[in-house]
Amino acid sequence: MGLRVEKGDDNVPFVQLGECQLRLDLEDLDETYKERAKNELRETPEVVENALREFREFIQKEPGLHLPLDDVNFLLKFLRPFKFYPDSAFRVLKKFYKFKLKHPKYGVDVTPNSVRHVFDNEVFVFLPTRTPTGSRIMIINAGTKWNPKDVAVADMFRAIMVAIEIAMLEPKTQVAGVHVILNMEGFSLNHVYQFSPTVAKLMVDWVQDCAPVRLKGIHIINQSIFFNMVYAIFKPFIGEKLKKRLFFHGSNKEILCKHMSADALPTHFGGSGKVPEYPGRLLSEMLFFYEELFEKFNSYRYIKET
Repeated sequence: MGLRVEKGDDNVPFVQLGECQLRLDLEDLDETYKERAKNELRETPEVVENALREFREFIQKEPGLHLPLDDVNFLLKFLRPFKFYPDSAFRVLKKFYKFKLKHPKYGVDVTPNSVRHVFDNEVFVFLPTRTPTGSRIMIINAGTKWNPKDVAVADMFRAIMVAIEIAMLEPKTQVAGVHVILNMEGFSLNHVYQFSPTVAKLMVDWVQDCAPVRLKGIHIINQSIFFNMVYAIFKPFIGEKLKKRLFFHGSNKEILCKHMSADALPTHFGGSGKVPEYPGRLLSEMLFFYEELFEKFNSYRYIKET
């Protein structure tokens, strides 16, 4: 039987890839992750209770912002990345929803199906494995796999938003964060032409100011002179904190593996061979099961400019 999307007893869709399983980890934190959340994020029952109360108060007082205050999981996905400091979480939450309001081309009606072609073409890939520290690994194939005629840069940006929202659903990822591999193999002058300073600034602003995620690292591999050209467009907008998360590996797969472990990576990234490749359509089909959830997310917004 060929590879296909199935559902387990917990009704969560998955794809079985040999010994690996591609799925979202939606279950509550186990004892190991609870202890880690306590040590790294101050997550104790008392801290959580106080943070939820204050966070709800901030949201209630914000004019025009309509969010599900009774949905604890929704609130936690903003609080965890900011170590349960409600004022910090609220600042990012406001930016997250104001971005959607101010930039509807990128922020409105963002669902897995709206960017299905990005996943089908394997421009954006989720690995079924995690790093030894539990981080989710995502891959952006920004060169050979990316044909701008099929995937506009706006759609790539929207796919990044979908991917981050997906990651935000996972309690494990809320604690352990995300590593992104930016594969620039095959990146050409035609790709450079897709990026204006305006688009570059929007993308950087969203990643470093609006996305409620623990970004552990962006690993650029197989970069060439054309990458240097596009990086020159992005660089003026990158803050010091994000710069510290950028790692330029070139073709050095050994260093990439040291960041993430060879067992967590496919062979073409220097991995040990334990991580099989899979057709992009399978990721699209799996994420389509969450389409209705994303439609609900799209109803959370500012009703008017504030």
